[in-house]
Amino acid sequence: MMDLDKIAEIFAGGSYEIANVQRLVIQPKSILRGFKTVQYGFLFIVRGEAKMHVNGTAYDLLPGTVVHAAPGMQMDSRVIGQSELEYFIVFYRWNKHANDTAAVELDTHFKLESGANPRLLEALIMIQQKARATGGIGKLHVKELFLGIMHQVLVGCKSREEGRSPGQKIIEEAIAYISGHYMEPLTLGELAELHGMSPKQFSYFFHKYTGYRPIDYVIHYRMERARELLKAGSYPISDIAVSVGYANPLYFSRMFKKKFGVSPSAYREQEESHKDVGQS
Repeated sequence: MMDLDKIAEIFAGGSYEIANVQRLVIQPKSILRGFKTVQYGFLFIVRGEAKMHVNGTAYDLLPGTVVHAAPGMQMDSRVIGQSELEYFIVFYRWNKHANDTAAVELDTHFKLESGANPRLLEALIMIQQKARATGGIGKLHVKELFLGIMHQVLVGCKSREEGRSPGQKIIEEAIAYISGHYMEPLTLGELAELHGMSPKQFSYFFHKYTGYRPIDYVIHYRMERARELLKAGSYPISDIAVSVGYANPLYFSRMFKKKFGVSPSAYREQEESHKDVGQS
């Protein structure tokens, strides 16, 4: 793995721009062979598990794993387990006119293990939404988001290198578990028991490392998923409710309104009106 402080120095002072951000969901057991990279980029795993080879080097991918690759590298991957693999890719390019050696130093592949982090997921969602911003202020915001993401990742890696409390490791595992089972009934007692803690201990450590109480985080995660489905298509709201863990669509609608200030149907209307304005 590259030196963490060196990575920080490169991106703090380098001349580069964010080229694109993609969010992908790959079905279980999918296999990708013979893919060749064309840009520099970071791959951020947020859900699921996979095995990846980059130029023959094997990497295990889990929530919280970050992989860097440079142009011209051969990649193969296989999704393992029953869960989908979800990840973000942040592509970037160096300013060829700048007189720096950062592109040469990053002309390699490596893995970072920052640990699962709900705040990092929120930042990745934000940068993906803003990636196509135009104008100086918009591009500055995208770069600000990217630097914030890299700061979270590198700080997470640093803390893991220096040693973590047992509680932090368990909470990282709990976050990964929630991301794969959010559509199922989840209670504080069950989550605590699953991770070998009392409910009081589990709630304490979860809040300490994430800023959320466990069930508040489950609700937050479900509502974010629901919002994405409302943006993605005209699925019946009752179907969306079930897909994020709520058998009662009325209760789901109340929870959604509490989170976002509008009902699911009103949110969908807002999104459709924004699309219409953008197309006119």
